[in-house]
Amino acid sequence: MKLCHHHHHRPNNRERSKMLLRTPHLYDSNVTKLPLFASSPFSTHSGASSCTVASHVLDIGLKFSKLATGSSQQGLVRKTQDYVKHSTANVHGQHAQGSVLEEEAPQLSETSQSWKTFPGQAFPLGVSEVDTGVNFAIFSQHATSVTLCITHPEGEQLGGPYGGMTELALDPNVNKTGDIWHICIKDFPQSNVLYGYRIDGPQGWQQGHRFDSSIVLIDPYAKLVEGRRYFGDSREKSSGFLGTYDFDSLPFDWGDNYKLPNIPENDLVIYEMNVRAFTADESSGLDPDVRGSYRGFINKIPHLLELGVNAVELLPVFEFDEFEFQRRPNPRDHMINTWGYSTINFFAPMSRYASAGGGPLKASHEFKEMVKALHGAGIEVILDVVYNHTNEADDAYPYTTSFRGIDNKVYYMVDLNNNGQLLNFSGCGNTLNCNHPVVMELVLESLRHWVTEYHVDGFRFDLASALCRGTNGTPLDAPPVIRAIAKDAILSRCKIISEPWDCGGLYLVGRFPNWDRWAEWNGKYRDDLRRFMKGDSGMKGSFATRVSGSADLYKTNKRKPYHSVNFVIAHDGFTLYDLVSYNFKHNDANGEGGNDGSNDNLSWNCGCEGETDDSTIKAIRSRQMKNFHLALMISQGTPMMLMGDEYGHTRSGNNNSYGHDTAINHFQWGLLEARKNNHFRFFKEVIKYRRTHRVFGRDTFLENSDVTWHEGNWDNYESKFLAFTFHDNSGGDIYLAFNAHDYFIEVPIPAPPVKRNWFRVVDTNLESPNDIVVDGVPGIGVTYNMAPYSSILLEAK
Repeated sequence: MKLCHHHHHRPNNRERSKMLLRTPHLYDSNVTKLPLFASSPFSTHSGASSCTVASHVLDIGLKFSKLATGSSQQGLVRKTQDYVKHSTANVHGQHAQGSVLEEEAPQLSETSQSWKTFPGQAFPLGVSEVDTGVNFAIFSQHATSVTLCITHPEGEQLGGPYGGMTELALDPNVNKTGDIWHICIKDFPQSNVLYGYRIDGPQGWQQGHRFDSSIVLIDPYAKLVEGRRYFGDSREKSSGFLGTYDFDSLPFDWGDNYKLPNIPENDLVIYEMNVRAFTADESSGLDPDVRGSYRGFINKIPHLLELGVNAVELLPVFEFDEFEFQRRPNPRDHMINTWGYSTINFFAPMSRYASAGGGPLKASHEFKEMVKALHGAGIEVILDVVYNHTNEADDAYPYTTSFRGIDNKVYYMVDLNNNGQLLNFSGCGNTLNCNHPVVMELVLESLRHWVTEYHVDGFRFDLASALCRGTNGTPLDAPPVIRAIAKDAILSRCKIISEPWDCGGLYLVGRFPNWDRWAEWNGKYRDDLRRFMKGDSGMKGSFATRVSGSADLYKTNKRKPYHSVNFVIAHDGFTLYDLVSYNFKHNDANGEGGNDGSNDNLSWNCGCEGETDDSTIKAIRSRQMKNFHLALMISQGTPMMLMGDEYGHTRSGNNNSYGHDTAINHFQWGLLEARKNNHFRFFKEVIKYRRTHRVFGRDTFLENSDVTWHEGNWDNYESKFLAFTFHDNSGGDIYLAFNAHDYFIEVPIPAPPVKRNWFRVVDTNLESPNDIVVDGVPGIGVTYNMAPYSSILLEAK
């Protein structure tokens, strides 16, 4: 989730394909009609079907429209040079289903490129390889004209950033089936092509339309997207984006012994992380060409294994524009979007996470290598996906790259009772219209693509409550897209996790429509644990409810404890270190005068705001971080921790760090090394302890016989102490106690099970390595003196 007060906005291997934004020029309206050899279109859901429906073809002479450079921020726009618009004849006005017209093709000029085309087919959407060529298909219900724009290797000799762009105007009477526009080009290159569309239509904003034919738009179904090659390369700040494809490469080799981890949900320990930030810092020790890339990630998998997590939840890895804040002067124009919650395309992996500026093909290949390596290490891959909004912003400062210009009224929620204004339930200017059938199918096809093509294991849906709204924004009890995801056969093996709120106030924690499949980020877990640990009064009962699986929220129908994704820290908000070091956010670096980010952090600085040399305060902070981590890892449900908390990463109190490609967000490998033997050691040992003790990861809710609460006074508002025992059928009971008071407590220890003794495994008040001794320390008496702000774990052996 992005904190909603402000937007977190968030090639084929050819260097020549760098794209510059262009200034719109007047469009040459002269139409040269070229003769037609038309055949009936063949529409099918199978991508394998041929474009060859009849032997007759359309022979088109097309002149290159060279693109001139300029400074427009609206995308790729045209300068008309020798532009020839191709217009085909109307075959009896019946979407090209009539008889065939045959005429002699005109003589092509010297600069023309001749292709033979067929009307093409409506499915599959996007670009597909068919028997006799390459098929292009795009949906637009309200468009009145669609022009396919392509550039390819043969155009290199013509100069310009692409060597010219060819434009094919599609005839609605020939190249259209229903609301899908399509064309098939015979013997067209199988790769190394950049393409997009110019689309025109009604200009009525009050009806929800935003057509602008000066912009070359990205195909929503493009499987790869080409943009600038290097992340944060300010020399290419104004570059644009186009779709591309590759039918030449061999299928990726997943290996003979490859298998999916298929980890049961109740065994997951999730590590939320950012691909680039994981290795971008110089301290990673990696070659500069590899830092911040999918390949760099592979180099650091041993760290994940040592930590003990078995699932990574990757912040967005779909193509996004890291320079989107810098398109115009504004208070945030110094920032670079490093979190990526600003999707340009839902199928293409982020191309600038390829190593060495390798571009989209290399990014796709290296992403698969990363997944394969993680799976080989027994680690699942969950993607944080953003289907609630796109990069295209709002009507005040739109950033039109695709959906807005293709069919705004379909792809986005618009308020037709308020002059067609965009509805904004995302906090980012627009809301994707996910319960419209066309958009729902886009979402489903995108998810299936990531599962079948990239073998990912699950998805976390950003601001998922926005997906629970109808096309007019009204909340739905049974949202079609949420149900379809839950019931989809291809997605059936996937973990599906909702962030069950949005920026329109639709808070659905414990109530998210789920069909017994959806898990949820448990925001109440986060809030209640923070309140209890910092010593708020009256929180003991809530703390007990949360660590025992939040049955008040999830014990309905066939839902399980693991449908609660428990977390104290996520990418939004404070890091764990900052949670115990700051009472207030410190977001000045974000450029918004401290107005961004949450003001309600439920944090406690332990006695001093920010950094201090006071050893007493530092000791409390250390204990508190351990207390939070222990509570998280012993709770029923699915634990999730944030990258960097294992060494105590700080953002110096910034609780909304989406726009900093610096040490604020980058993993600090030097700090990890410095804290390997204390803070990090505690974190990894607690994780491994959870994973080796089944009592913490039950797949059913606790019964009375599973837990004993050592508590006779639940109603004592001032009590900030809780002790309980999780019972194990084999007698390996585990006793836990948490003291959030600011004084010592002499705790009575219950008798251990028959023929067993208590061994101390954890006491967060002790220095490393005594703070956790996995084999346990004997000699536990009938009482235990617990320090302020500390916790203990005893195991019966």
